[in-house]
Amino acid sequence: MTAPVNAHKRSLLQVGPLPPGLEAALHRAYRIVPLWTQADRAAFLADQRGRFDGAVTMSRHGADAAVFDCLGPGVLACFGTGFDGIDLAAAARAGCAVSTTPDVLSECVADLAFGLLVSTARQIVAADRFVRAGAWAKGSFGLGTRVWGKRLGIVGLGRIGSAIARRADGFGMQVRYQGRQAHEGVAGDFEPDVRALAAWSDFLVLACRGGPATRHLVAAEVLRALGPEGILVNISRGSVVDQAALAATLAQGHIAGAGLDVFEHEPQVPEALLADERVVLLPHIAASTRETRAAMEHLVMDNLQAFFDTGRVLTPPA
Repeated sequence: MTAPVNAHKRSLLQVGPLPPGLEAALHRAYRIVPLWTQADRAAFLADQRGRFDGAVTMSRHGADAAVFDCLGPGVLACFGTGFDGIDLAAAARAGCAVSTTPDVLSECVADLAFGLLVSTARQIVAADRFVRAGAWAKGSFGLGTRVWGKRLGIVGLGRIGSAIARRADGFGMQVRYQGRQAHEGVAGDFEPDVRALAAWSDFLVLACRGGPATRHLVAAEVLRALGPEGILVNISRGSVVDQAALAATLAQGHIAGAGLDVFEHEPQVPEALLADERVVLLPHIAASTRETRAAMEHLVMDNLQAFFDTGRVLTPPA
């Protein structure tokens, strides 16, 4: 991560806490002012309007209209691919460029999606607990579900969804996908209706965007369509799934299990999901590898550098 020319003259607003490596790089290259530590956020933004060259955030922090009003025609660099929490309309009104960090995390997120799929189907986490508790000496563990040769439905065939589909080929799986439109030259058939996709699938993996358009896309009727032997995997956004409906569907035996890396109100996880052995729960770690983290940090810095050099970011939201 190369320090930009005249970096000492650039001031950046830091919307919320960032990974340590990125924070260190930013502090070396820019004058960083933390927003989340201000006692009166609104008053601070109003007072500091026009004093920042740009800002840095994470997908989980987002950026609202007040941030863009403060920035004006600057740049907001986001660590993460999700931009549903970023007010892009406010950014456009302010003339502020926005960048995200796509591509560099797709393969690691796809790895984890399949890890969750296999772990849930074969009950790997529950079996580990079974051994650690000394239960093996008292009897055998139950049967899991085969992964090889099954039907995989993917909701959202973007970069991550496509990477998941490629992995499915190695497991001899049939693939269908749902999204805003069909894609040319991809393996698998397009299914425009998510309920119909769930009814066809043995495994339903969510890799779509968050935001109002997909909020509770997977609700009770979709989960019931997945069926008593079906498994749900979510590595997209917690808002895509109606968590109350998921808990109820599991309790009623209408689906076999779920592998979840994201939740509606992180870090809170519903007690019903915590208590269910058929659910594998992860703390939003799909992109949390050393390699991906470093690549994302570099891309944030490169986007800032590109904007200050050319007035354009490298990877705007798409």
